Amino acid sequence: MAAAGDGTVGKALEVLDQVAAFGRPVRFSELLDQSVFPKATLYRFVQTLTNQGMLAYDPDRATYAPGVRLVRLAHAAWAQSSLAPIARPHIDRLSREVGETVHLAQLDHAQVLYVDKRNAAQPVEMFSQAGKIGPAYCTGVGKAMLAFLDAAVLDKVITQQSFHCFTPKTLTTEAALRTELADIRANGYGFDREEHEPGIICVAVPILTERGRVIGAISVTSVTRRTNLAGLEKLVPLLRDAATLIARDAQNWRFPDTADQSTGVK
Repeated sequence: MAAAGDGTVGKALEVLDQVAAFGRPVRFSELLDQSVFPKATLYRFVQTLTNQGMLAYDPDRATYAPGVRLVRLAHAAWAQSSLAPIARPHIDRLSREVGETVHLAQLDHAQVLYVDKRNAAQPVEMFSQAGKIGPAYCTGVGKAMLAFLDAAVLDKVITQQSFHCFTPKTLTTEAALRTELADIRANGYGFDREEHEPGIICVAVPILTERGRVIGAISVTSVTRRTNLAGLEKLVPLLRDAATLIARDAQNWRFPDTADQSTGVK
C-alpha cells in the first residue's frame, strides 16, 4: 500500500506490484477484482504503465505482464543494489562445502527478499527462490537480520509482521518473536524450526558491516528427513566465514558503512 504523500507514483507502483503478484499474465478484470482503485483510475494507471514499457499488453490474450523496461530496471537494481553479485563466489564455495541449499537474502520493506540461491546436491522443492519475497518473522534469514537491527527500526519492522500461522511451529506473537531474537543476538545465529514450511529447517547468520549494520543474511537449509538442527548447527563456522567475507567485499564496493539502518524498511 502506498504511503500517505506518495501520490500518483506510489499508486502506480501498487499496480505494478499487483500485476507481478499474480506470477502470470493477468486480465484487466482480474486486476479490477483485487484493486482498491475505481475502474477508471485503474485503467488510467495500467495504460500509462503500458505506454511507458513498465507493463506489456498481449492483444491476443488481452493480458498484462511486467514489461521489458521493468525487466531492464530490475536487472540494473540486481547488479547495483543487490548483494548477489558480490556474494556469488562465497556462496558458491559454501554450497560446495556443505552440499545443502544456501540462501542469500536482504530485508525489503520489513520482509525477506531472496536475492540468490544455490541448490543442494539433492535438491528439495521449497518456497524460497531468488526474487521471491518471504516473511521475516518465521524464516531463518529473516530472524537473523531482525535480531541485529537497531531497537527503533526493529520496533517498526515488528509492527509490519503478519504473524500468520504457517505451521504448528510458527512464532505467532510479538513476545515469542522478541524472545527468539534475543537468543539469536546472543548466539550470533538462528534457526528456522519448520516455522515456514513443514519438514524444512535451516540455520542462518546475519551479514554485518564492521559497525554492525545489517546488510543481509545467509543460511543453509535442509529437510528433517536428511538432518536435524544439531547437524546444521555444526555448519555455523562455515556460515560465519562466508558472511564475514561477503561483508568485507560489500563494504569495499557498494555498501559503505553508516549508522543508518532504516534504508529499505518502510
